[in-house]
Amino acid sequence: MSEQAVSWLPLHHRWRWRVPYTLGLVTVPFYQPSCGFRMGQSTAFCFIFMAVGSRLGVARPMLNCVSNSHTLAGVPSLDYRLAPEHPFPTAVNDAFDALAWVQENHDQLAPDLLRNSASIAVGGDSAGGTLAAACALHARDHGRPLALQLLFYPGTGAYQDTPSHRRFSEGFVLTEADINYFFNHYIPDRALRTDWRFAPLLADDHSGVAPAWIGLAECDPLVDEGIAFGDALRAAGVAVDLDIYRGMVHGFINWDRAVPEAKQCHQDAGRALRNAFSRSAFATPTSR
Repeated sequence: MSEQAVSWLPLHHRWRWRVPYTLGLVTVPFYQPSCGFRMGQSTAFCFIFMAVGSRLGVARPMLNCVSNSHTLAGVPSLDYRLAPEHPFPTAVNDAFDALAWVQENHDQLAPDLLRNSASIAVGGDSAGGTLAAACALHARDHGRPLALQLLFYPGTGAYQDTPSHRRFSEGFVLTEADINYFFNHYIPDRALRTDWRFAPLLADDHSGVAPAWIGLAECDPLVDEGIAFGDALRAAGVAVDLDIYRGMVHGFINWDRAVPEAKQCHQDAGRALRNAFSRSAFATPTSR
């Protein structure tokens, strides 16, 4: 089947993996192009971490981005445990464990994968983008290369202290009260908020992590910390593509059926994935 034919078919074939973590098993839904391909025929993976709000619905916008990559990439997601029952660092530890399991077992999960774990990308929106960025740092520290970190308006700072947090504190979908609510449930101990697993911008060293594509909304409290994170990566020698979508607010990638900028963002993210997976095809296979 041609690349063009595959790329426009929805990713809806779904399996559920049960992945071990420190205290038991966590569920990882898996999506694959609905084009007659069997489980295991993916040539790459984009491991996505959905924001808490997206977890209440479907992963459609992120799946559209992968579909726009014009690849046969499969999409593992993660039903990470949620606060307040499971506060920080539970979600990030679940993410670390699940990604490590996929990287260690990629040759059995998808024998047609590009023969090395560098054909795995991580991505996410909002809090899911924070998890993806933290996973990229963790993967670097453990010698597990990734093709790309695909970040949609991620939270990367410890506090709401940037000009954009003040400028867009009310009336732009994600409000100051919303952020306080999420933070107070997820990480009530303010002393922990400078931990890089919560605030990837504050990591001591950003060098050697996966290349990044960062998509930001102009009218979003998180836009300044997204820009700062991109700057920190570039300063450390990491390749960064950063796009700011004018007039957009937090969560806009969910509105592609009505908002042209959302559809453009899906296409831009898909292009970034396609380029990253193309590069990874020539990477040196990792040792097992």
